[in-house]
Amino acid sequence: MKTRTILVLAAAAVLTGPVLTLALPAPSPVRAPAPPRASTLTAFGSRQELAAYLRGLAREQAERIARQQAARAGCGAPGETRDRTARPATVIQGRVTDPYGKPLSGATVCVRGTTARAITGPGGVYRLNVAAGQLATAAATVVASSAQATADQRTVRLTATNAATVNFALDPERIGYEAVADMAAPMTAAGEAKAADGAGGESVTNTQTAGVDEGGIVKVHGDYLVMLRRGRLFTVRIAGRELAPVSSVNAYGPGMDPSDTWYDEMLVSGDRVVVIGYSYARGGTEVGMFDLDAAGRLHYRGTWHLRSNDYYSSRNYASRLVGTTLIFYTPLSVRVAEDGGLDWLPALRRWHEGVRDDEWQPIAAAPRIYRPGRALDAMDGIALHTVTSCDLSQPELSCRATGVLGPWGRVFYVSENSVYVWTSDWRRARAERSPAMVYRLPLNGAAPTALAVAWSPVDQFSFLESGGQLNVVVREDAAGDAMWRAERSAGPVRLLRVPLARFGDGTDEAPASAYRPLPGRFDASTFQNRFVGSHLLYGGGSGWGAPQAGERWPLYVERVEGGAASELTLPHGVDRIEVMGNDAVVVGTDGRDLHFTGIALGARPQIRQHYVSPGASQGELRSHGFFYKPDAGDGESGVLGLPVRGPGRPGYEHLYEGSASIVFLRNQGGAFHPLGELEARPGRAEGSDDADGCVASCVDWYGNARPLFLRGRTFALLGYEIVEGRVEGGRLRELRRVSYAPRHAQASR
Repeated sequence: MKTRTILVLAAAAVLTGPVLTLALPAPSPVRAPAPPRASTLTAFGSRQELAAYLRGLAREQAERIARQQAARAGCGAPGETRDRTARPATVIQGRVTDPYGKPLSGATVCVRGTTARAITGPGGVYRLNVAAGQLATAAATVVASSAQATADQRTVRLTATNAATVNFALDPERIGYEAVADMAAPMTAAGEAKAADGAGGESVTNTQTAGVDEGGIVKVHGDYLVMLRRGRLFTVRIAGRELAPVSSVNAYGPGMDPSDTWYDEMLVSGDRVVVIGYSYARGGTEVGMFDLDAAGRLHYRGTWHLRSNDYYSSRNYASRLVGTTLIFYTPLSVRVAEDGGLDWLPALRRWHEGVRDDEWQPIAAAPRIYRPGRALDAMDGIALHTVTSCDLSQPELSCRATGVLGPWGRVFYVSENSVYVWTSDWRRARAERSPAMVYRLPLNGAAPTALAVAWSPVDQFSFLESGGQLNVVVREDAAGDAMWRAERSAGPVRLLRVPLARFGDGTDEAPASAYRPLPGRFDASTFQNRFVGSHLLYGGGSGWGAPQAGERWPLYVERVEGGAASELTLPHGVDRIEVMGNDAVVVGTDGRDLHFTGIALGARPQIRQHYVSPGASQGELRSHGFFYKPDAGDGESGVLGLPVRGPGRPGYEHLYEGSASIVFLRNQGGAFHPLGELEARPGRAEGSDDADGCVASCVDWYGNARPLFLRGRTFALLGYEIVEGRVEGGRLRELRRVSYAPRHAQASR
């Protein structure tokens, strides 16, 4: 599988160079707020109605493309007149194909200097009527052009009595390597993980929203850690003081070809383990279900596929678990075509050897597909942003999908009450961009609502639903978080704050007064933002790129409900913002060392504590690589852990180079106290990455290192190793370690 590898190379090139600056439309002038809308989005009454709607979009798109192609070819626009010597009307007809004779439909053919213009049909055939008086001579220049091919032209002599025949064979344009990667980004799209211990509800990794578990690479079930890595599932027993590998199975079913498939996320519900992946070969989101017995052994139950495009994101996750309900976000490319075919709609099928295309079962009837109250523009492509819920309490996977139509740019956020999908154009010029939309899909199954908005959030951490309000940090030049787009935002920053009651059928627009301007510009750095309690923190750092040197970096702290913003100057970039009890911690590099800065979030935010890890870089960029364990009943003290690597390492290297260790700090008395590190010691004989026989998902897109705090014990998950440490005399020392690798797994003390 090459798609994600190609894109990360393109992303690395972008991140080490200047940020491309685009401009989105400014909000409309201030006006009196419209009354709250009580209505919902418009659903399609039938498949026929949906097909007719898409055919209308196809006609509008074809007409717009034709006008653009005609303008590029130098043909006149409809309604133009020429002061020419009159000539009789004549006909020009012919056929447009590719160099191999395949007809090209949708190509534009026109006569330069006239308004004569035609669009080729399914057979590549066209017919032009050149009106009398439009040409001064008997020679006409006929131009054929297509969005997918190089334009060509012919000169023909016209007569009053005979039709002229002009055929064209257009060569496909050569598209550059980087352009292909960039165009693929909106078609392929991949938070934190919270794992619940089946015995006591103890979490082992970071989380954004309480009660909303996010897909990750490690979970806890009773006396067992469950890990997902490199196409396999593993369990390790941790009862008492044990640390022992128990079980390992492939993350895919028996008889399945795992090539071109990535197994990214894992969730645990009861005794059921769910693995979420994406299969390019089988064409959709892959859901593998496994049972976990009382002895910690894994048993394959089945695999299902959801029809979708890739969900990958460098920051976000596609899956959530609320109770026993599994929630997915998946995008689907909408086929905007005259034939009105609907075989791309959301569907589910169970995999088995010899599975057929006619086994797909629809999971979204037309009345569960919605369109906004404003017109959609198909020029940049339209996606069906699909939210699918599946009941994990049933033996078979039972799912239902809801879809909203919109442009490709998106950010997906799940609160305790609703799913939000913010859609925006991702590639258009400023004058051509259509309004962005934010959709709200209640978790109780009620009909979706929407609100027209401007600009775009950077990632899911740009959102906070609280107190009947939706708060969203937006940037002028951003296009959501598909693939690596979250790493490439630019422009001014604003905080949108709107009441949920304002959401309706999508015809209403958030007023300009709802966008609060925020200080600071971060066009040359990767933007990070996070809501912590009643505060918003944001700043810029190095992100996936090479470490940026510097001694003065601004961090802004803003109260969500308003008031003066606080600007704090840090000696390092802002590469990570995390919750630390009642306060926050900011992690970043100065180009040489890794810094941890504690921010006290009182009435007047201020820097409280600071620690430098010399010669270190972050070993994990995803938010769930970090964890803070507060002391019981105390929001002022606790222990944090973060994977680290060697100095000066670009962020993107974490995909293929593991973390060297995990650093642990104790937060107490307004200061950070270093406890030490738990280090990796992988060996080839114990099944390292070079010797594990990996055949699927062999790049750790979602990371491989985590600090784990469980039942008073401290662990470091480092690749195929789990290292346990114990604090003695204020220092953390190694107690035991185990390799759970698929070959030669053994423990040492």
